[in-house]
Amino acid sequence: MAVRLRMAVHGVRNSRIFHIVAVNQRQRRNAKPIELLGVYDPRLKPGESTKTIQWSVQRIQYWLNVGATPSKTVTKLLHMGGILPSQRTESETLSFPASPSSEATPQPSA
Repeated sequence: MAVRLRMAVHGVRNSRIFHIVAVNQRQRRNAKPIELLGVYDPRLKPGESTKTIQWSVQRIQYWLNVGATPSKTVTKLLHMGGILPSQRTESETLSFPASPSSEATPQPSA
């Protein structure tokens, strides 16, 4: 069974919350999950300046270790939370040769 970490939508319109769940990838978005891993509330509450995410880091790491693949949105949240290491872009991972020194370039003879 292929397991995915993804978000399930709950709540009424204009007052949504998202559950981060482990679910069989062939199931629908709001199907019964295997396990509830966290809750993401994107709304700002009065007096707060940040959005809140409550999750179980140990359980998320367990599912990642057994082969569960996170969705794009969950991957972004896990990077922001420091659970997944940040990914480098291709340009950062490519190795570039050292700049040529002035001794290696031929000098025109006068």
